[in-house]
Amino acid sequence: MPAMQSKASSVEEYLAALPEDRRSAIAQLRKVILKNLDQDYAEGVQYGVIGYFVPHSVFPAGYHCNPALPLPFAAIASQKNYISLYLMGVYCGCNDDGSDGSPHARWFQQAWKQTGKKLDMGKACVRFKRIEDAALDVIGEAIRRIPARDYIAYYEEVMKRVKSDAALRSAARKGAPTGRIARVGSSVKSASRRTTRAV
Repeated sequence: MPAMQSKASSVEEYLAALPEDRRSAIAQLRKVILKNLDQDYAEGVQYGVIGYFVPHSVFPAGYHCNPALPLPFAAIASQKNYISLYLMGVYCGCNDDGSDGSPHARWFQQAWKQTGKKLDMGKACVRFKRIEDAALDVIGEAIRRIPARDYIAYYEEVMKRVKSDAALRSAARKGAPTGRIARVGSSVKSASRRTTRAV
């Protein structure tokens, strides 16, 4: 998650600590997110930045990396030289050339391109220096089109595949019969690269 983390305990405190120009830009971005955010998500400070997540009251299992934390969905971070927007719902799960991405990732990249604005995006992080560089309509739609229940279902499906792939690899290492496992091995290798990066 974000490299620059605040010690703020609330969104208001996080915003108050920012320079005026950065505070204004993040406030505009936050407004777009809140306008489109499904009611089953919550906003708060998570990982030292402004986070949007599925609270334990909706998804008690929490985040697999740390079940004490709610499942992350999106986040806004003020970095030294730019603003970062983390969108786990459009996590690429793809190769460096953008191939083999999730349907949400492909939609997001295409929709952004159609705006004529330059997309500076990592696997799940969109970076921009000015709010004018952000395709706010596309960001709003990216948030709107993934209700919490759909996100939970997608997350659980990915976790099942990750566990299944891990079990197959473990069985292969223990010398299980090569038949099906050997045939599945090559597809597991490529599938696990996608699924493990999607969470």
